[in-house]
Amino acid sequence: MHHESLAVGLFEAGCVQFGRFKLKSGIISPIYLDLRLLVSDPATLWQTAGALAEIIRGLPGPDGQPTRPPLTFDRIAAIPYAALPIGVALSLTIDRPMIYPRKEVKAYGTSRPIEGKFAPGEKVLIVDDLITRGDSKLEAIAPLKEAGLRVEDILVVIDRQQGGAEILAQKGCRLYSLLTLCEMLDILARREAITPQQHAEVLDYLNE
Repeated sequence: MHHESLAVGLFEAGCVQFGRFKLKSGIISPIYLDLRLLVSDPATLWQTAGALAEIIRGLPGPDGQPTRPPLTFDRIAAIPYAALPIGVALSLTIDRPMIYPRKEVKAYGTSRPIEGKFAPGEKVLIVDDLITRGDSKLEAIAPLKEAGLRVEDILVVIDRQQGGAEILAQKGCRLYSLLTLCEMLDILARREAITPQQHAEVLDYLNE
């Protein structure tokens, strides 16, 4: 699938912001990607889910055949909070069940660390909005593995290209993304949605 329209849709939805932002990893970034806003833009959320579904199926090549075997898994595991609406939209798109690890385990009720039905030994596909260095992914994966679930593949909308894929690979996980940050910036610059200065500033930051 050609992701140019998706990059523009994310930008128009306000998911791409420029300034000076401190990320969860502690990095100071000139760009902030807020995909939580997708919950208020159903058309772009649905488009995102459709594009993720194509990644799962193995993107079609020039001959129309998948470029690699489809990703295999028993259920989706969406990481709170930004990926929950993305995960639900994807679950509905491909008709596969979803679970999610809680950020905080409740001290009442069932006190489950993972919401949804699953069985130990099942393979889950991790779904999240983006990845920077991968630390938060490893944190989210830990309770899933402790529950006996198998984690091999992680699917994100945007890869910020700051070492996340390499860190996950060291833990035996493969990363798949719809867009890299450079790809998205190139699209937005070509469409003149961002200024050459904004484009250059983020590229300089990524190359530091």
